[in-house]
Amino acid sequence: MINRVVLVGRLTKDVDLRYTGNGMAVASFTLAVNRQFTNAQGEREADFIQCVIWRKAAENFKNFTHKGSLVGVDGRIQTRSYDNQQGQRVYVTEIVVDNFSLLESKGSNRAASNDPFAGNGEPIDVNDDDLPF
Repeated sequence: MINRVVLVGRLTKDVDLRYTGNGMAVASFTLAVNRQFTNAQGEREADFIQCVIWRKAAENFKNFTHKGSLVGVDGRIQTRSYDNQQGQRVYVTEIVVDNFSLLESKGSNRAASNDPFAGNGEPIDVNDDDLPF
């Protein structure tokens, strides 16, 4: 059997990091993943997918991401259920993340403003003496 999920999306809010009774880190977050097509109004819709990540990876994920971060995750789909305080059965489907990738730097907006090659459309003046060949 194969149960593998790969997603690329943006965090809808800051990661919620908690610790279990025995001190194991667990973080939960929602990933907004754009659909490949547009709706009748020409707008691109997104799916909001619940994810959970465990142990040291959870702490690292919390430390290096924030609301709006573009991330890639690799994991598996997990379903579970529990009875809430009102006695109703609640079903949960979530992605259990095994690996993640940060797809932009933490301060990517600031870095772009310091980039001398950031596209303002102007030609770059390079002197022949500046070239190594």
